[in-house]
Amino acid sequence: MDFYETNLSDPVLDALDDMNFTRCTPIQEHAIPPILEGHDVLGIAQTGTGKTAAYLLPVLSELSYGDYPKDAINCVIMSPTRELAQQIDQAMQGFSYHLPDVSSVAVYGGNDGIRYEQEKHGMQHGADVIIATPGRLISHLSLGNIDLSRVSFFILDEADRMLDMGFYDDILQIARYLPQQRQTIMFSATMPDKIRQLAHTLLHNPVEIKLAVSKPADRIHQMAYICYESQKIGILNDIFKDSKPERVIIFSGSKQKTKELSLILLRKGFNCRAIHSDLEQKERDEVMYLFRAAKIDILIATDIVSRGIDIDDITLVVNYDVPHDAEDYVHRIGRTARAGAGGNAVTLVSEKDQNDFMKIENFLGHSVEKLPIPKSEGPGPEYDGKFRGHKSSHGNHASKGTRGHKGKYKGGGHGRSHKKKNFDNSSAQNVDTQKKD
Repeated sequence: MDFYETNLSDPVLDALDDMNFTRCTPIQEHAIPPILEGHDVLGIAQTGTGKTAAYLLPVLSELSYGDYPKDAINCVIMSPTRELAQQIDQAMQGFSYHLPDVSSVAVYGGNDGIRYEQEKHGMQHGADVIIATPGRLISHLSLGNIDLSRVSFFILDEADRMLDMGFYDDILQIARYLPQQRQTIMFSATMPDKIRQLAHTLLHNPVEIKLAVSKPADRIHQMAYICYESQKIGILNDIFKDSKPERVIIFSGSKQKTKELSLILLRKGFNCRAIHSDLEQKERDEVMYLFRAAKIDILIATDIVSRGIDIDDITLVVNYDVPHDAEDYVHRIGRTARAGAGGNAVTLVSEKDQNDFMKIENFLGHSVEKLPIPKSEGPGPEYDGKFRGHKSSHGNHASKGTRGHKGKYKGGGHGRSHKKKNFDNSSAQNVDTQKKD
């Protein structure tokens, strides 16, 4: 659908023209019309599909007609992290370029008292749109710095990530400050029971939009090691031994493991830092700045950075732990092979994670290439993979391990040559595979 086929206002369409945006993404095509019609909307679609524009464009279009109070906050957008709030704020500036009477202020923690006073001033002097993280907004609410009694639009972006970070009660507390008559829009990449419960509490008869999770880009070379937990550090050593690691993200399943892995790799001489929810916002900002500036080679992270962070030159993503579902796997490895480049993704599959990895392979529609474990680490466990789909046609080859009886994958070990892993991006195809319902 072309944006001109929607009922967006002329000033919003002018901004889209300036930015050379012509066609809606699937989530925009399905979400913009019901939002313009005044319906509550529950949208399920992964990061990178254009969700921010899917709610900003219709809200700005409505505000452009001037039918909302000039002396009130008309829209509140909730974001799980400061980084995403900043990205939403940047998009807001572009989309509202031809709307000089529509103002906004971003409200988030991790800054000094001067910034806090600037936020307070903006909220008290007629900002139409507030983009906020939950903790910071509650701080302002508790001090009486903000009046939400006339809000018309309440938007929750990446709601599942907010719940993962423990903001469920905070969201409900913020909602109590809002009027009952409002339009509520919620976007999430996944739909766990907690999200459905939150939607039932906050939304009234919503239009539900669900787009299928896109498969990873073909230019991502996906590989896996079938290993024991105790072999993972040795495998990382082997991955990094022949060339200096650069622009690498390692995802672990818990913040405690992230801390421990960071200390281990630092002791081994690797230039790395960890990022997780226990860090203060200033510390997280510093780590991300150092990584973007290539002053850190390896970023060790929990899923706090698997979504909503735009870094275009990641060469390798390592899943130190297998994510629990295919959607998180796609989000994680999607940090590489961006902006038309190739990239590599390696997953370390321990015995306890094999079932989750089988589900990921079934979602992908092909088995992921299995790399032999370094001989120095000894043999790995068998992989009782029950994948029955078609073989991959886009670069993810059949297992390099041996096949035993019963079709089980036997991890590499003593008694055979150690076949070199191939992290060459040149053979990856420059094609994205996009699928939706």
